[in-house]
Amino acid sequence: MAQELFIDTEHNVKTYDVLKSHVNQIEKDNIAEEVPIAFVYNGISHAVMLASPSDLEDFALGFSISEGIVENKSDVYGIEIIRQTNGIELQIDIASACFQSLKDKRRNLLGRTGCGLCGAENLDQALRLPKKKIDHFLTISESAIIKALQSIQTSQTLQKKTGATHACAWVSEKGEIQILCEDVGRHNALDKLIGAIKRKEISDQGFVITTSRASYEMVQKTVMLGASMLIAISAPTGLAIRSALKYGLCLVGFARAPQYVIYTYAERVTKN
Repeated sequence: MAQELFIDTEHNVKTYDVLKSHVNQIEKDNIAEEVPIAFVYNGISHAVMLASPSDLEDFALGFSISEGIVENKSDVYGIEIIRQTNGIELQIDIASACFQSLKDKRRNLLGRTGCGLCGAENLDQALRLPKKKIDHFLTISESAIIKALQSIQTSQTLQKKTGATHACAWVSEKGEIQILCEDVGRHNALDKLIGAIKRKEISDQGFVITTSRASYEMVQKTVMLGASMLIAISAPTGLAIRSALKYGLCLVGFARAPQYVIYTYAERVTKN
């Protein structure tokens, strides 16, 4: 008889008994949970993501903005979180004009993979980048970058417990972490960060750090946020670099204090 799959929609972490080979005994271990989360706009299901079941209102708002479904938080009239036995539904009520645009896009959507390219009619749709470039630029000191890189490691409470999550942080121009969001998925962590920034109306005088690689989609979401700098702990892709260059984003990779590599707009990072 098949065993029923249990979905924990309440907790980010669950404790399991595991056999650890180096001590050859059973011990307790903290494991990160991932939950199917459905995005439902005005009653119509749009997408399902596997994510950590926390910061769900921020996730709903940030995903809606980064995917171009809405432009501002004022386009979102309400968010209802419905926890079910097999996952979570985010019932999102959006402006009628935004919903009509979403329905028009869905007529051409045949399918989509985790890379976000399948089902798009052309490259502009696939990249989902905004029509305008970033219109404000910050100059960030090297000391601010290094300060943020040193402190982000100690700020990741979920990662320290499980070793299985990514983090995205909003950092002030002085290098102080103002908001940090964690999730089993790097895209989800960035969406949650975008939602938190927009909901709290945080100043745009800052930059984004991600503990992942810098894929084009991480660049796309940062551009949609309107931030002028993205710093990634790991490597960027070629498409990410070209997209950052086109849309005015300073892209930094392999950022592990005190070293980093600047791929675009190096003049925006100043030496102390």
